[in-house]
Amino acid sequence: MFAVIKTGGKQYKVAANDLVRVEKLAGEAGDTVTFENVLMVGENADVTLGSPLVDGALVAGEVVEQFRDKKVIVFKKKRRQGYRRKNGHRQELTLVRITEILTGGAKPSGKKAAAPKKAAPKKAETKAEDAPAKAETKAEAPAADFKDDVKLIGGVGPALEKKLADLGVTSLAQIAEWTKDDIERIDGELNFKGRIERDDWIGQAKNLIAGKPAQ
Repeated sequence: MFAVIKTGGKQYKVAANDLVRVEKLAGEAGDTVTFENVLMVGENADVTLGSPLVDGALVAGEVVEQFRDKKVIVFKKKRRQGYRRKNGHRQELTLVRITEILTGGAKPSGKKAAAPKKAAPKKAETKAEDAPAKAETKAEAPAADFKDDVKLIGGVGPALEKKLADLGVTSLAQIAEWTKDDIERIDGELNFKGRIERDDWIGQAKNLIAGKPAQ
């Protein structure tokens, strides 16, 4: 039996045990997900078309992995105007193994579809418990005369400060905690070509927070 489902604005033809890459879905590896937007269900020559959806049809699957696709480079240029913009984008995807194709209002067997929702509060609780510890660490680290101003980073002026703010970066504390993905995203958005790592923004931010020279 096969089905055609719609998720993330795209359509996929799936069958039991198929591995499908779809736009990111909530959940962790092992969680059950369901697709209710079923456009077609068929088995051999017997095909049922929805209008637009097939009544009582449901496709169940299991999250195998959450990952990011390969980077796509977006380059824009306007001739004779000196305008060039280069950005990178990595789409977040979910790898799903299709477990069941159900019709007639049948419910998925095995894990309940609500399982991922039960896991979510645990994450929130864990983060809530960890938050005070992180907050305490941050509160102890800064020097007494610490001034949280991104313009203290070498080469950052008012214009660049505004661009960083548009990307949600407004403090040295944020910069000090950047990951490789954060650096890659900001570097691509601002077309820095490696400037953040080259000028060691993270090291500068940590030194400034500790009351040391940015170097």
